[in-house]
Amino acid sequence: MTLPSDTPEGLTTADGRPLKASLEHAVRRHRLRALMLVLPLVAFLIVAFVLPIGSMLWRSIDNPEVSQGLPLTSRAIADWDGQGLPGEPVYAALYKDLETGYADRSIGRVASRLNYQYSGMRSTLMGSARKLGRLEGPPWKAAMISLDRDWGEHDLWRMIQREARPWTLSYYLSAIDMQYAPNGNIVEKPGYLQLHVKLFVRTLWMSMLITALCLVLAYPVAYLLATLPAGKGNLLMILVLLPFWTSLLVRTTTWIAILQQQGVLNDILVSLHVIGNDERLQMIYNKTGTIVAMTHILLPFMILPLYSVMKTIPVGYMRAARSLGAGPVTAFRRVYFPQTVAGIGAGSILVFILSIGYYITPALVGGESGRFITNLIAYHMQTSLNWGLAAAIASILLFVVIICYLVYNRLIGVDKVKLG
Repeated sequence: MTLPSDTPEGLTTADGRPLKASLEHAVRRHRLRALMLVLPLVAFLIVAFVLPIGSMLWRSIDNPEVSQGLPLTSRAIADWDGQGLPGEPVYAALYKDLETGYADRSIGRVASRLNYQYSGMRSTLMGSARKLGRLEGPPWKAAMISLDRDWGEHDLWRMIQREARPWTLSYYLSAIDMQYAPNGNIVEKPGYLQLHVKLFVRTLWMSMLITALCLVLAYPVAYLLATLPAGKGNLLMILVLLPFWTSLLVRTTTWIAILQQQGVLNDILVSLHVIGNDERLQMIYNKTGTIVAMTHILLPFMILPLYSVMKTIPVGYMRAARSLGAGPVTAFRRVYFPQTVAGIGAGSILVFILSIGYYITPALVGGESGRFITNLIAYHMQTSLNWGLAAAIASILLFVVIICYLVYNRLIGVDKVKLG
């Protein structure tokens, strides 16, 4: 290294480069190395987390079926003022779209999409497409109405005009048991059972109850794990981790064998004369079965965060509190419990988020009264094939979880969540 000058800028390295530039180059190199190390994780998060959620949110408002399946009708009806029936150009465009869609077999997608919003629309579209050869026109307006009188319904055309847009909020309205009225206002579905709202509420309170039960059962177990001698503590830890060695399906079906009316638990109660043979308890295919099975399945996810935090609490703290005159309850309440709040927060968040998204266990042991909103999402994905409604329900569930997270952060603080 050359002799330094009077200013730091005059310092140089052995190869003659300015020291400041050499340090900046080294810092950039270390930052680039760190970036390359975390790049696989960032790519994984984007592919496995960001893109699926973005796709779900987009699918909940995406509405390409009508605009692509009835392109001429969509453009012609865009300028309709909504009064009376559309004009002759709209009916002529409908005739051409039905003719084209029936020929290339694309009309089925349009019929299925519109049938979600207007009952009987599938039969109207498919029937009209099959009967186009009977028409003698123009005028196409009178011809189409004579083909099927539903084409003379004002509400039907208002619905087509609304659903011809490239995006829609209809899925979200259906997800909260609402719909568009003929005048365009949002109203409650007439005569509807409000199934979605009931399932949302049931999912939330049952998830909270399962989280609370897991906390009550896990706290003493985690305390024993943290305070027992190493040999006994390791044995207890093996028992806690033992359920992870069996599949979720096996654990769930085991509870069916235990809780059913002719199952193990009822047989024990009958043999102990706690209940009569004709008084066997119905503990499966209802809320009870869901709560019991899911509490058992999610209990280790509460025990482990609590244990990892309790293990770091020195035993001497409780002894010091007792030596200063505090009773066992006061020492626990004032000294020990506040130090475990971080583990309680971590375990509660983990169990709540896992329980609110479960659908296999409620589907097997929940019956009709123990189903979660996730079971309805699976139904729309696999049976009704209404992916837009499934995406809307899942998006609302995501928003609810985010709101619960923000409320938790406001009341307790995420910075207090620790895993050890």
